[in-house]
Amino acid sequence: MRRRVTARAIEMLGCGTVANPAMSRQLLVRTININPPTVGNGANERFRSTSSMQGYTELARERSKTVTSFYNQSAIDISAEKASVRLTPTTLLYAGKSPDGHHVLSSAKYLQKELPVRIAHRIKGFRSLPFIIGCNPTILQVHELYIRAYHVLSDFPLIKDQETEARYSKLVQQLLDDHKDVVTMLAEGFRECRKHIQDENLVRNFLDTTLTSRLGIRMLATHHLALHEDNPDFVGIICRRLSPKKIIEKWVDFARRLCEHQYGNSPRVRINGHVAARFPFIPMPLDYILPELLKNSMRATMESHLDTPYNVPDVVITIANNETDFVIRISDRGGGIPHTILEKVMDYHFSTAEDSAQDPRMSNLFNNITNSGPQSGPMHGFGFGLPTSRAYAEYLGGSLSIQSMQGIGTDVYLRLRHIDGKGESFRV
Repeated sequence: MRRRVTARAIEMLGCGTVANPAMSRQLLVRTININPPTVGNGANERFRSTSSMQGYTELARERSKTVTSFYNQSAIDISAEKASVRLTPTTLLYAGKSPDGHHVLSSAKYLQKELPVRIAHRIKGFRSLPFIIGCNPTILQVHELYIRAYHVLSDFPLIKDQETEARYSKLVQQLLDDHKDVVTMLAEGFRECRKHIQDENLVRNFLDTTLTSRLGIRMLATHHLALHEDNPDFVGIICRRLSPKKIIEKWVDFARRLCEHQYGNSPRVRINGHVAARFPFIPMPLDYILPELLKNSMRATMESHLDTPYNVPDVVITIANNETDFVIRISDRGGGIPHTILEKVMDYHFSTAEDSAQDPRMSNLFNNITNSGPQSGPMHGFGFGLPTSRAYAEYLGGSLSIQSMQGIGTDVYLRLRHIDGKGESFRV
């Protein structure tokens, strides 16, 4: 009984739940004896102690209110037990647009129910991390971002009309802005506590789930916001007739400009295959994956030809399209990946940049690429680029694979499933 009372007292004082009773007693003694009573009359000592306890009780009551209102663990626990409702892109595509804006209202109502559930799942994931990793300040900051987002969304009044929907959309946009650096923060946090990671599979599963869930949340939220726009080529975030060639060219131009700025030259890029292919698809995942793959190919090409920077081999991109899926192959002649590390390049925390950075002739090109890109943060050297791209591809029902010839070059195959093709589509 005494142990339970002690643990409860600690919890009321805002210290959270302490599993160890002995530790609870120590913490309680330290907390209560901040201003120990002076030695003197026994009655005075008892009076001061009682008065002090009353003060601490009031303080604990106020802190308990703050902690409860902020964390509200029971509400998060209840939401985390609910299953998320994942929609196929086809559902989003053929939901269409209504002249009276009813489609926007329906989308907002779906988001209002769905987002707190998905965010609660992520909070539960953070709680499952090993204690020493979960307490890392950077990872804890991301955890708290999700907690705040959960409460802000849960406390929003029920959406009944276009006025409340407009306020809800503004809130969603603000949360998207607040969370734009989450991938970089997680990469930095896990790098900081890398030496404490004992179970690589646990961390890999956590990151795969967290990052793909984040992608799904951002796709749904961005889709809702895009429904307000009048763009005949798009339904929300879905392009009715996406051209793989055009989106590749966009990121090739971006990467080449930065490459030329840093090296004075860049590899020429040739695109072949089914260059005229067009089909409904969501550009957003490609905007995450393609810069990373092009970054690696261009960097490898330039690094393996530092002595002849104005005479480098081409990077060749091939598009293959059929009724079920489409494949983008990026081939470079950048020397390939050593066999000893090939199996590790898809693991988090590993980066081939660590070795190449030792060459004094190297520059900081791809820090700039990813700082300016959609990921909004420096990813070069964190070892998150390829594994995150792999996780995204698998989330979309596809795959990302690497074939490397040591001393020659590397072929990367990105396969993605059509959203309206044969077979079951992926779900967002």
